Amino acid sequence: MLTLLHLLSAIALLVWGTHIVRTGILRVYGAQLRRLLSHSMRRTPLAFLAGIGITALVQSSNATALLASAFVAEGLMALAPALAAMLGADVGTAVMARVLTLDLSWLSPLLLLCGVSLFLAQKQNPAGQLGRVAIGLGLIMLALELIVAASEPITHAQGLGQLFAALTGDLLLAAVIGALFAMLTYSSLATVLLTATLAGAGLIDLPLAIGLVIGANIGSGMLAYLNSSLLVAAGRRVALGNLLYKLLGLLVLPLLDPLVAWMQQLPLSLQDQVIGFHLAYNSLRCLLLLPSVTLMARLCTRLLPERATEKSSTAQPRYLDPDALPTPTLALANAVRETLRLGDLVEQMLGHLQDVLQDPRAEAGRELRRLEDDLDSLYGAVKLYLAKLPREALDEAEDRRWAEIIELAVNLRQAGYILAKMQRRAERQSVTRIDLEELAELHAELLANLRLGLNVFLSGDPRSARQLLRQKRRFRALERRLAHAHVDRLHRQALHSPVAGSAHLELLEDMKRLNSLFCCSAYVVLEAEDPAADRPDEPPGQDRLDGELRRLLLDDAANGPASRAAGGTAAG
Repeated sequence: MLTLLHLLSAIALLVWGTHIVRTGILRVYGAQLRRLLSHSMRRTPLAFLAGIGITALVQSSNATALLASAFVAEGLMALAPALAAMLGADVGTAVMARVLTLDLSWLSPLLLLCGVSLFLAQKQNPAGQLGRVAIGLGLIMLALELIVAASEPITHAQGLGQLFAALTGDLLLAAVIGALFAMLTYSSLATVLLTATLAGAGLIDLPLAIGLVIGANIGSGMLAYLNSSLLVAAGRRVALGNLLYKLLGLLVLPLLDPLVAWMQQLPLSLQDQVIGFHLAYNSLRCLLLLPSVTLMARLCTRLLPERATEKSSTAQPRYLDPDALPTPTLALANAVRETLRLGDLVEQMLGHLQDVLQDPRAEAGRELRRLEDDLDSLYGAVKLYLAKLPREALDEAEDRRWAEIIELAVNLRQAGYILAKMQRRAERQSVTRIDLEELAELHAELLANLRLGLNVFLSGDPRSARQLLRQKRRFRALERRLAHAHVDRLHRQALHSPVAGSAHLELLEDMKRLNSLFCCSAYVVLEAEDPAADRPDEPPGQDRLDGELRRLLLDDAANGPASRAAGGTAAG
């Protein structure tokens, strides 16, 4: 029993080591890897090579699948090059398996010593994360040694020998076991390393090891497909094509008997034979299938057509991938893209508001209410996603960006409440033709400021931020002039209905509040440039993000999506 416990703990250490290497590389080079993959997606050969390189670095074909699926879902690349990158990812996994099974036992203590020292000294810096990678590599090598040591007594256990002998006769069952283990450990690389080590220790024979290796490849494909379930159909097609390519590898099963007989004659250890098969199997399979990526893309498009709901609904988040949370750079980039979708919804609501003011009974009113529901849903998703982000993994710049994203999301959600209130007021109280002309003038300025505010948030350009503040002051001057003109008309009794006059002034006030919300991103950018800068003309109620708002966010993460009332309180 104790021997089995030692073996299981060594396997757990192997899985944990691969996880540490993957997260460490993504935290340091996540943004660069995304750019490398996106720039290589125009040509199939470059995409194939990029898939090999990225997977060799992060030691996870699932991480590559995550990136490729997200790019295709966002419309940043075509499906065929993404499938080529996934074929390259399989080759990259096989290459790393070969590297990690070399006799590098002397390197394990050195990597652990240097990695721990570097990580503790520079924990929040990129150098500290590279130390984390060194720790992971050292743990992988140490785990392989421990597996060999723990397997030696097991080889003499008669019951286990009979069990593995029974599995040897059924390669399909061995493939299923390999697939399940790869899904449980979230790593086909760990499964292949474990299989090769057990084979080298004499615990399993070559046919069983080959079946487990083939199953590990299929398991990684199934895992990637399950991880893509929240994406739109375009993103899921990458994972589907990847899985179909891996399933085609089962065609080699009828050829295994003569292949095993030939391999057993080679002057190689059993461990080297397993790793050599894995490398040759993945390399030949992927190179042979590489010319078919266009055909596979067409097949996946036919198998996973775009659903009507995916084309019309915007209520579900597209970019908030939970698998990116351990990598702050990727998670913050995902949150930025989803927050910009909030801005797009507010822009659509503004467009429908103009139609509602002209005809309160129009279809635009129902569409505006639907957009408000979508805005509320996405706002809650962004807030919960950022609340789940591990704060200890953020450096100073990432923490500041975290606060900027939350502040903009809160402001956009508050803008949605104001627009919904303006719609209800317009449906209850009519406005005159002169008022509509004035509101249309303000509406155009408001729309321009919203777009400029989103650009300032995305680019962080101080020059654009100063332009946005000039636009804000211009809007305020225009709003005051129109309010004074309205009061003059009231004084001259040019309005027939005092109720309509009151509605007009309230709509002007609401537009002024919207403009202040849209221009807040300028202050964030200018404060980053000059921390001593303040917000002299920011209206009451738009306090800067502080510890209280962070507490509310964490409460939301614990209690589920916030209600509309709670969202309004946080925004106020």
